[in-house]
Amino acid sequence: MPFDTSSNLGRELFLSLRSAPFRSLLKDYGLPRTKNFSRGLVLSLSLLLSKEWPFAKGSRIGVVLPPGIGGFVTNFALLLSGRIPVNLNFTLGNELNREILEDADLVMVITASKLVDKFPDFPWPKNCFLVDQFFSKISRKRWRIIVTFLHSVLLPKHCIQHYGIPNKGGDQVATILYTSGSSGKPKGVLLSHANLLANCKQLYGLNIFHRQPKVLVNLPLFHSFGLTVGMLFTTLRKLPLSTAPSPLDHKINLKIIVQEKIEILLGTPTFLRGYLRVSKPGMLSSIRYVVAGAEKSPESFRQRWEREAECQYLEGYGLTEASPAISFNLPGEGKKSGSVGRLLPEVECRVHDQETGRIKDLQEGGVLCFRGPNIFSGYWRTQQKTREVLDDAGWFKTGDLGRIDEEGFLWIEGRCSRFSKIGGEMIPHGRIEEEIIDILGLCTTNDLSIAIISVSDEKKGERLILFSSVECDLKNINHSLKQRGVSNLWMPKELILVNQIPVLSTGKINWSAIRSFVKDKKSS
Repeated sequence: MPFDTSSNLGRELFLSLRSAPFRSLLKDYGLPRTKNFSRGLVLSLSLLLSKEWPFAKGSRIGVVLPPGIGGFVTNFALLLSGRIPVNLNFTLGNELNREILEDADLVMVITASKLVDKFPDFPWPKNCFLVDQFFSKISRKRWRIIVTFLHSVLLPKHCIQHYGIPNKGGDQVATILYTSGSSGKPKGVLLSHANLLANCKQLYGLNIFHRQPKVLVNLPLFHSFGLTVGMLFTTLRKLPLSTAPSPLDHKINLKIIVQEKIEILLGTPTFLRGYLRVSKPGMLSSIRYVVAGAEKSPESFRQRWEREAECQYLEGYGLTEASPAISFNLPGEGKKSGSVGRLLPEVECRVHDQETGRIKDLQEGGVLCFRGPNIFSGYWRTQQKTREVLDDAGWFKTGDLGRIDEEGFLWIEGRCSRFSKIGGEMIPHGRIEEEIIDILGLCTTNDLSIAIISVSDEKKGERLILFSSVECDLKNINHSLKQRGVSNLWMPKELILVNQIPVLSTGKINWSAIRSFVKDKKSS
């Protein structure tokens, strides 16, 4: 194991980057001219940037940057100097981001000039640091970069002391990630140095990374998948990366895949759909593994990826509160279609009955709870919400429903919040969506087209509403459901046609936006 999980994340990044200083870390396709950055150069820039700010260790500093040289160097600089990066979701909108900025009590926000221009509605604070101006300034003083490079490589102990890189991390907060807010107000998840390093260690043993495959990193850094797997783990693992600013710009991403012969593609089903839609024959031939997470992958979607790209589609499961990875499918016998793989090392699982809270057999299934070194310590400034999901023994109650089969594979069967209790029966929204998708003959490899939500009902307690971005007839849908033997309780009672199903920048359905749409429709 090349890094110490009890150490400080900044220190481990320093040791990793300096140990192979001439090896490429990332090739940034988000710049006006694509440029390759060695690990030693990234370390030098990060060290120099860390000296630009007067704030003390432990200060919380916002980051509004996409994956690429700016995002990597900024996060590394903050971690190297003992400060706490808070990567912000600049697509959430003015109101939510204003609340997050106030809640996190940030002393500064680091961004780039282009982003300030591109997102004028973002509540930019007065104290903004533009990282592109730093790069422009330091590029005129190359001797400083060279001296810093030599310092880190030749005199590492002195360099650690000179730049004040902390030795100990442990349970101290390393970063705060705000959840996407797909079903409510975003919460600040406190992830420690031990949490993040433990998750990187758990991922390290997976045999999909054993021979230095080329990885495309385009997931946002405010997403736990993008931060931990896309940036921290790949850096510590010394993998060669190519970066792009957005997972939705499939034209640029396909260009990178072809030119760099990318072997591992990280993504969510929502982001991955576009590749199959716009790629031409042969474009995906270099892909060996698609590593997918954040939302459930339809079986037909997985099969199409494996058929058209001749790769292995490996679905995993994780949550921001778990740093994020909990389980992974692996090549060969470590894979079972429809499951999200086996638990990572040191992760424990138990399941509770959804109504009584009674601990059940893992194969029976229930509300999933996990414990392990990668599980967070709580939410920022919300002790009540922390107590609701985290007990004194370290068990995290996820709100997801699932089971573990006799071979140790984890199956996700829905969310507690995506079930309705109608007529005394628990109704799974996901199952209804699958039936309707099949009835309408929709292709799950295309954009999301339907969603089911529930609203309160005086007679039945709850009733179901079908959102659809494709023309359809509710009467015909319910008739088809009845022919399939589906209970009347499962049938949507209302149809709302929309131009498109709202999706978060993390690739998940924006349930808050859908519910707001229902409220607005009722009020009008």
